[in-house]
Parts: sequence; C-alpha cells; structure tokens
Amino acid sequence: MAVIDRIAAFHPEMTEWRRDFHAHPEIGFEEVRTSGIVAEKLESWGIEVHRGFGKTGIMGVIHGRPGNRKIGLRADMDALPMPELNDHLPYKSTYENRMHACGHDGHTTMLLGAARYLAETRNFSGTVHLIFQPAEEGLTGAAEMLRDGLFEKFPCDQVYGIHNAWDLPLGTAAIRPGTVLAAVDYFTITVKGRSSHAAQPHRGLDPLPCAVQIYGALQNLVSRRMDPHDTVVLSIGMFHAGTSQIVIPETVTMSGTIRTLKPATRKAMDELFHQTVNGLCAAHGVELILDYKRSYPPTINTAEEASAFEAAARDVVGDDLIKTDLPSLTAGEDFAYYLEKAPGAFMLLGQVTETHKAVPVHNGHYDFNDDLLPIGASCFARLVEQQLSGA
Repeated sequence: MAVIDRIAAFHPEMTEWRRDFHAHPEIGFEEVRTSGIVAEKLESWGIEVHRGFGKTGIMGVIHGRPGNRKIGLRADMDALPMPELNDHLPYKSTYENRMHACGHDGHTTMLLGAARYLAETRNFSGTVHLIFQPAEEGLTGAAEMLRDGLFEKFPCDQVYGIHNAWDLPLGTAAIRPGTVLAAVDYFTITVKGRSSHAAQPHRGLDPLPCAVQIYGALQNLVSRRMDPHDTVVLSIGMFHAGTSQIVIPETVTMSGTIRTLKPATRKAMDELFHQTVNGLCAAHGVELILDYKRSYPPTINTAEEASAFEAAARDVVGDDLIKTDLPSLTAGEDFAYYLEKAPGAFMLLGQVTETHKAVPVHNGHYDFNDDLLPIGASCFARLVEQQLSGA
C-alpha cells in the first residue's frame, strides 16, 4: 500500500475529524455544524471557500501552477434519520435518531485530507474544485448545488467521487467504465374508496381489493413484462390501510421504489407502471392519487475518466487490489447528476479487515473504517497530480 507519506503523517488527525463528525451527525440540508467545520479547516489551510450551494454545501478552490484544466472532487456530508446501535463506540452519535450509517463522515474526511495535502504541495497545473455536498440520502443535494450554479461558477473538465464499500477488503478499488449504479424512482399510491361498516361492505367501496391487485400486478411487471436480461427492482416498503377490524377503510396507501440500469428500461417501467395502476383503479371504480418521482439518474462512468481513476488508485493500493469486474449495483447515487454535466467516475473503496467486519450501510451497527481514510485521500491526491501534471 503506497499511501502518500504526508497524508499518512496526519492520519491520526483525520481519525479525530471523522469521529467528531460521526458523533455529531446531521441529516440532509441541516449540515450546519459539519459544513462550518469543513469551511473552517479549508480556510485554515489557505483554501478559497464559497458557501451557500445547495443550502449547506461548501465549495473549496485550490489553485496550483498556471494551467487551464479544472478537476472536481466530491464528498457527501449528510447522515441518516435512524438510531445508532453501536453502544461500544466512544464516538457514538450524540443526536437522537441521527446516525452516519453510510460512511459520509469518512467521505468528508477523506476529501479534507486530500485538500490539506494538495494545498500544502500544489504539485499540479490547474485548479481543483472541492465539492462538499449536502443531502445525498434521497434529497438530491447534488441537483440542488447544480441548480445554484455550481458548474457555471466552478466549471469542471472532470469530476470524481469515492464511496466506501462495506463488503470489500480494505483498499480494494472497484472502478470501471459504464453504468455502475442504478437510476432511482420513488412512488406513493393512494387508493381511495368509501368507508363503511365491515358487516356491510356493499354500503361502501372497499379500496383494499384494488390495492392488493396493484401490489401483485406491479411485481408481475418485473417478471412478465420486462426483458429478464435487464436489471429491474420494484420494491414496496410501506402498505397501510385501516384503523379497526370492523371498519372498511377509506384509503389504502403504499410506497416503494423502482431501480433500473438503462434509460430505456426506466422509461418502459414508468409507462407500464402508470398504465397498470390507472387501469386497475378504473376497473374497481376507486379514486387514484399517485405521486411518482424520478430521482437519481443512473451513475455512468465515462471510459477515459474511469481509466484515470483506476491508474491513480493502482499507484496507491497496488495491482492486486484493483477490481474492474464489479457488477452494476441497484443502489443509487446522486453523484450521477454531476456525470450528466461533466465526464467523470465514481469509485468504491473496500474497508473490511479481520477486526473491522463487513456490516451493511444503512444498518445501526455500521461504522466507517478509519484505516481507509489515508487510502481514499491518497487516491484523490494522486488523481489530481496525474491528471493535472501538465498545462
């Protein structure tokens, strides 16, 4: 492992930063304390800071030697609205129902480590734009930063991001061109009938039969209407109806998500979904209230930039820990919005060791592995030095 010596030297400080972020998690668009600390550290290292992108986002600018090229490096800062179950950790979350269960505390710290090193050395020609983003967890903070003029004010010729991989060995760098993460859509279906006494259902209009048929029909879309070679996941995570055993409910509400890898598949599922839900509600004579939201697009790495990130990671972790055959994942990432505007790549870095076991993200027992901090920071730094080595 060829971690940059200077970054390795302040690894203990990075660990302190990360654990402080972990103990004080803030959810999307509420990252006031986190972004304040980020801005303070950047300014203390002589880095130009701009606030107010995506409400709580922070932009840092590092100028190297004269050069026209500009690279964007991004880290997400937000936590999740869930309780932490790591009672043994001295830095366990101090906020009720708030937890860094996806490693964004580590992502923020890795980019801070790279920023400190790059500000000290400035061994590159051009400009580095540091994107500290809020609200990745379902709130599309990347899109908000872009709507606030991020790339107009700070254009990027390339943009890169890193996410920890909870199930890969420490330092394993999973990077390849093409679609690496899925498009994410959300839906909430409300089927409205007319309530009545359960002993006289004919006096009302029971929405449950329709809702149950919708549930089954939507699963059949995946198994019977879509090409089995296309990855599609449709999951309903909430299904609510009724308040009493003897009352036919007025409404039934269900909510879920659809994940696809191809734009054409996403479009087809959208059309079939609406056709199915509208048709069944019409057949049952019930009212439909549908909220269907297109969220993250698929995360698609461009070939040249994926190769560049691979080369930088290879210099840090070595040939044996480079993984270029990772299948596309049905998780989503709003980093995809940046990739719609600029070429770039998103890399996964493993964190599993004998003492730091594999615990899934979004789990109350998850914790970021601090041994990954200098590895990720070094990958970012090497990427900049390699890609901005000339004019």
